[in-house]
Amino acid sequence: MTPKLPPLAGRIVEDIQIGSPLWKAEPASKQTVRTALAAIAATIGLQSKELCIVLTDDETIRALNRQWRGIDKPTNVLSFPAAITATSAGSIKFSGDIVIAYETVRRECDEEGRIFLHHLAHLTIHGFLHILGYGHEHDADSKEMEGLESKIMTRVNLPDPWHGRHLDHESSDT
Repeated sequence: MTPKLPPLAGRIVEDIQIGSPLWKAEPASKQTVRTALAAIAATIGLQSKELCIVLTDDETIRALNRQWRGIDKPTNVLSFPAAITATSAGSIKFSGDIVIAYETVRRECDEEGRIFLHHLAHLTIHGFLHILGYGHEHDADSKEMEGLESKIMTRVNLPDPWHGRHLDHESSDT
């Protein structure tokens, strides 16, 4: 079931690329990503943004994680903010790339009893918040980011990913 889209406060233009055939097992993945992005725009009142989202596999994300973070293991999501450049009024600014790995997401769902598309929506939100400058390096930052993730998820009637728990961010995501 794909949640109802909230009204858009800003416009997010997305290019969703399927970089692995594994994603065929979840045909609603692209719509789930779009729904999550619309929820972000509606919740925090974004100006127009452009993103590229790549739905890939563990091998690809492991190589990216090794190259850009020096960590030689797969992770669930990586975010790559674009360089800040001046744009003309009303133009859409390229914000960055989000890469999500199928096997890691599937494994986390199996281990934690999560619904795949709910977890995908959460990781999309998490990755985009990183692009917007949110982080979880310190407890106060983590609490702010988790609170915003919860607010965005519940806006589209998806479960609060942090209800009753606090994950160790160092173990799997960026």
